[in-house]
Order: sequence, then structure tokens, then C-alpha cells
Amino acid sequence: MSDWFSKQGGRDKLINWLGIDSKIDATLAESGARIRNVWNSTTSFFARFRLRGWKRACNELASEMFSLGLGGFFILYAAALPALLEFDEEKFRTGQFSVKFLDSEGNEIGRRGILHNDAVPLEEIPDHVIKATLATEDRRFFEHFGLDVFGTMRALIENLRANNVVQGGSSITQQLAKNIFLSPERSLKRKIKELFLAFLLESRFTKREILKMYLDRAYMGGGAFGVEAAAQFYFGKSVRDLSLAEAAVLAGLYKAPTKYAPHLNLPSSRARTNEVLSNLVEAGFYTAAQVHEARLHPAKFIEHGNTESPDWFLDWAFEEVQRIARGKYQYVLTARTTIDLEMQAKAEQALITTLRKSGRYKRARSGALVALEVDGALKAMVGGPDYGESQFNRASHALRQPGSSFKPYVYATALENGYTSMSRVRDVSPRCGRWSPKNYSGSRGSGRRLTLTEALSRSLNTVAVFLSLNVGREKVIALMNRIGVKGVRKTCSRALGDGGLTPLAHTGGYATFANNGKMVRPYAIVELFNAHGELVYSRERDEPPAPQVIKPKVVHQLNQMLHSVVTSGTGRRAQLPFTHVAGKTGTSSSYRDAWFMGYTGKLVTGVWIGNDDFRPTGGVTGGSLPAQTWQAFMSVAHTSMDFPPIPGLRPHPVQVAERQRLAQMRLDNPLDAAEKKAASGKTKRTLSKQSRDVLFNIETTMRKAAGLPPPDPAPQDTPESEPNQRSDRKRTGTPSDRRSKHAPSTGTPVRQAATATPAP
Repeated sequence: MSDWFSKQGGRDKLINWLGIDSKIDATLAESGARIRNVWNSTTSFFARFRLRGWKRACNELASEMFSLGLGGFFILYAAALPALLEFDEEKFRTGQFSVKFLDSEGNEIGRRGILHNDAVPLEEIPDHVIKATLATEDRRFFEHFGLDVFGTMRALIENLRANNVVQGGSSITQQLAKNIFLSPERSLKRKIKELFLAFLLESRFTKREILKMYLDRAYMGGGAFGVEAAAQFYFGKSVRDLSLAEAAVLAGLYKAPTKYAPHLNLPSSRARTNEVLSNLVEAGFYTAAQVHEARLHPAKFIEHGNTESPDWFLDWAFEEVQRIARGKYQYVLTARTTIDLEMQAKAEQALITTLRKSGRYKRARSGALVALEVDGALKAMVGGPDYGESQFNRASHALRQPGSSFKPYVYATALENGYTSMSRVRDVSPRCGRWSPKNYSGSRGSGRRLTLTEALSRSLNTVAVFLSLNVGREKVIALMNRIGVKGVRKTCSRALGDGGLTPLAHTGGYATFANNGKMVRPYAIVELFNAHGELVYSRERDEPPAPQVIKPKVVHQLNQMLHSVVTSGTGRRAQLPFTHVAGKTGTSSSYRDAWFMGYTGKLVTGVWIGNDDFRPTGGVTGGSLPAQTWQAFMSVAHTSMDFPPIPGLRPHPVQVAERQRLAQMRLDNPLDAAEKKAASGKTKRTLSKQSRDVLFNIETTMRKAAGLPPPDPAPQDTPESEPNQRSDRKRTGTPSDRRSKHAPSTGTPVRQAATATPAP
């Protein structure tokens, strides 16, 4: 301790602490004096500029304004930054592709690209079309800077009077910003983005350019985007030739095209048209006498045979076409798709019925449904409650928290790493840093030991988190990447589904379990043909076979566990009376998202229900409305019981009985069975030799009577050689020769393969 008070030298001496203290005091005193001198000098200098009276008041006001302005600038910049990040130049492009879509039978089901027509310049669009649009949507469009303050205040007052949303206050620029850049979620965050994007559009483009983009981009119903495509769809003419009555019809569609589309609801369309004509008079664009003729002679419309278009499916299929055709330099295409129109209608009915019946009092206003075959073929897609109101596809683009429906991925990882379905774990809450999970009941575990099957069927959060921490969260993420579900982050609560997944990606992940562990990528396009009818893409030819990403023995155990979720766990409302079901419920925190993901041996279907603005629902869980919707759809989607069982499960008794019945029918009616087999192309029925001789003699006689040379001799029977000839042609034929029977007609007949019997 003496070293602290002395120093080494010729002899030990004590440190002069008093001297050090006095030196510090003197330094501080000198520094303080210097600071006072500088302060006095500075104040003396600025005293020369001291203002009094009105000059001082103006100076203080300017200073305050500068301070507030600087603070406001930083606040506005912080608020505008998310909107600036949404701005993407690529979204201004309307696309180069024009695609006609066919169902699996070759029937046209819709088009994309061709119905997005911006070929008519603004100068050629009639004046009454533009005035009808402005009178209804934004009367002060050429006067405001992107935000119509007076229009917004008027709409707010009217909505308060009616105690409901009866008028919209968004300007045309704001609507354009929403249509191009944003999703339809009704939230303050989205409105702020919309406002700043509107300001940005106003600074980048002229008013005429903004109006032209709005007229070209607005959805007008019937799959048509823009006034030109809508004029062709509804009236069979160009927008250049529209009358005032027809222009009023189109102007009435901006607000709700599905509600006011004349081919869907003619009375509502007529009423909306009269409202637009009244708006023209109120805005001062026309007199009452000028619009009277349009009221007396309403517009006439083209009849459309099939008014129900699978728009959600077509939108995603169009995206897939653009991905497939990128770099092929083919832009006018015909696509044969996977959709089942009857199944699509049943899916829409199931979801919309649930939302209308129970969504209101449960405060759940939105939802999505995806149905795949076990190999990933997309059979039905519902991206929301109303395509006309919002074209945002929640099925393919909305990232929502999967909640407990994420747990099968964790359990699959555990089964890959030494656990079995009968392994016992303790229901206790593990710790991850300072966080530990709670079960749905609010407890941190009962402490008792139970099997993995029981833990999954009861959807215990504690066990799921324990398994993810025990086997390693990195392994869970690796499994997700293997099955094609990307973007999963490593967090403590990852096992409880704290990240976002789209319903389409989530359903594709579950399809891997239904496909016996082979990876499934959802797809909608089977074949693509160019304008000349040439095959440019075939899934069977151009896509590699699905790899085995999870071992079958792991999948079998997991399917048995997920079956117990439906029979004795949280998913009991999803049971089907004719087949076994495997699935899992999911509910995110605060009841914001509710899921049911399930499958049979034929179909994999995912259902999400929630709100676009992320508001909590009224206690909707995955085992309630989603499971009910899933059961309502799947019970009618299976039109035949003749399909394989879920891997790892025995066939359902009803399916066993159905197979026995079909087998007995084939035994009782062998001729019918043979005809059906021949019709399916599995056997080739040929004429007998005597029949061919008779036909040959008839042809010879007819040719002789007409003065034609006799036909070639009748060929000998060579049935055993035909399969080899067909296989040789299959190997040697060019891609253009191997066209599907659903190839589009282009005026030039598709070349047929030569038959074994030459034409006479």
C-alpha cells in the first residue's frame, strides 16, 4: 500500500497531494475566468444588434418559424421515407405480354395483358368521358397539388352525418398511387404513404399524364383495366366512340366495379349511371337538358356468356407466365392451366359465406383460400372477399403470421433428429434469453410428461419452443428452405409462427407432407403456346422431377400426428365423413390471424381469416371459422371417393367400400370397362380383318365409279408393332410435333403423327 503514497528515488518521499490539489484549483479558476471573458466579449458584440419593438417581435417570430420548420422537415422526412421506398419505376410499365388462358379441357377462361389497353392517347378520349370521370371522382383535379383539401373535408362531414362511409375523399392522384404502389389495407400508415406518393407523382408528372395513367390503370370489372379495355368489354367499341350515357356507365365503375358492373347487377348500374349524370350537372360541366337525353336512352351492353372469371387465379397465373416466358422473346401466348372452375366457384362460395355469416360479429372482414393437388397443381385460389373492391391478392402476396400452424415444421425437424411420435417430453416453459412461452390457457406448462402426438394435438406452445431450441432453430430453418418456404428468420418465438408467410407458400409447405416428402412448388401453368401454336413450355418436359426432401418414414409419423389434431385436438371441426384428414390450426397473437391448414390424399387446402389493417378479430381461432370454411369447401370439392390415402394412414372405410364397389362394377360390366379404358387411350381397338376387307372392297368400287386409281392393298394385322412405332415417333419427334391436344387453333392444322395403316 505504500506504493500509493510514495515514489521510488534516491530515497522514499511522500507525494505532495496538497500541491496537486492547489494546481487543479488554479487551473479550474483560470479556465472559468477565460470562459467568462469570452462570454462577456460575445454578449457585448451581439448587444450592438439588439432589436426593440416590432423588429424584435418579427425576429422572434422568424426564429420560432425556423425552429418549427426545421423540426417539421425532419418529421415529414421520417413519415415520407416509407412512401419513398414504395416508389418503383418498374410498376409504371403495363407489361409486354398478352396471354389467353385455357382450363384443363382447352376452354378459354380469361385473358390478361390484352385487357390492359393504353393505346388511345388522351387527346382522342372524348371530352364527356373525361368530364364524367372528373365530376364523379375529383372535380378539382386540375386545381389541387395531389390532395383535395376541400373534397376531403366535405367527405368527412358527410360521413359524420351519415355515421358511415358514404363518400370518399381521395383525389385521383391518391387513387393512382394506391393502385400502382400500395396494398388495399385500410390503415393510417397506408393513407400516409398514399398522400406522400401522391405528392411525388404530382412533382414527377403533369396533370394530363396523371389523368392518362389513371384512365389506363383503374380496374373496371370483367377483368378489364382502363377505359379502352372496358369500352371494348362492355360495349364492343373503342372509347373514342362512346356516347354520354356509355361514358357515365364507365365513370360509375371506379368506386366499386363488381357492385356496379352492368353484366353482374344491371339495376345498380342504372342507378349509379344516373348519379354520375347528376354529378355532371352539379359540377357545372353539363346542363340538366344536356344529360336528359342520356337518361331517356341508357347504354346497351354486350352479352357475356360466362360472367364469372377466376380473377385471383388469373392474376397469379399471369405472374407465373411472365416468369416462365422471361428471356424467350415470346409475348403473345396461350396458356393451358390447372384450374378447376367448379372447385373455384365452391372455394369462393365457402369463404364468402363464412365472412358474410360470421365475419361481421367476429370482426373478421377478410380472408384467403388456396387449394392444391398434392403435386402442387393450383385448383382454386380466392385472394379476398371481393375482387372488384380490391385486386390485392391476399392468397399470394399477403404476409401474415401463421401462429401454431407453423408447428408441424418444428415437429418434422424433431422427427428427423431422433424423436418419434411417441417420444415423451415435459410440458414446461423453456427460456430463450429473457423470454419464455405461455400456452393458450395462459399457463407456463403443467409439468407433466406427454407424447409428441398429444402435445401437437393440444397445440402446446411450451413443447414446440422446447423442441426448436433442443434440436436447433437452424435445423428448422434448413428444413423450411428444403421444402421451398423462404424468408424464415431465427427468433426465440419462431416455433410459434411469429414471422410472415403467404397462404400460397404455407399451403405449398403442407403439400410436401401430403406428397410423401417430395418437394412441392405450387404451379398454375401446364403448357405455353406462342402465336403460331408452337409449344414453348411444357411443365412435363421442362421441369425437373420433384426431389425427396423429407424421408417418407418421417412424413408418415407426422401425418399420423396431424391426423390426431383433427380427430381429438384443436381441429375437430375440419373432419370429413368420407376420408381421413390431417391438418393444423393456427392463431396469432391478439387474434389477428386465424388459419386452418389441412389435406386429404387428393387436395391440400389452406384458409386464412383476418383483417387487412391487422386489427384483432373478435376472438377468431384457427379451429373456428377457418376450420369451418375448410370443411365446407373440402366436403364438396371431392366429387369422387376414388383417390389414394394420406401417406402413413390407412384408407378410410368409405373409400375402401367405394373401391370395392368400383371393382365389382368392372367385373360385372367388362365391356363398359374395356370401352372406358379404350377411350382413355390405354388400349387401341382395331377392326377385324373381315371388316377391313369389306371396307376395302367398298372403297375400290367407289374409286372405280369415280374414275380414280384403285387404293393401296389392305395392310396386314400388325398390332404388336404399333407400340414400338409410337415409341419411336415419340423419341424422334421434334418439340413442335409433340403438341398437346389442347394446342390453340392458329389456322394451320397441327401435324398429326403417321398411323400404322396408310390412308387409301
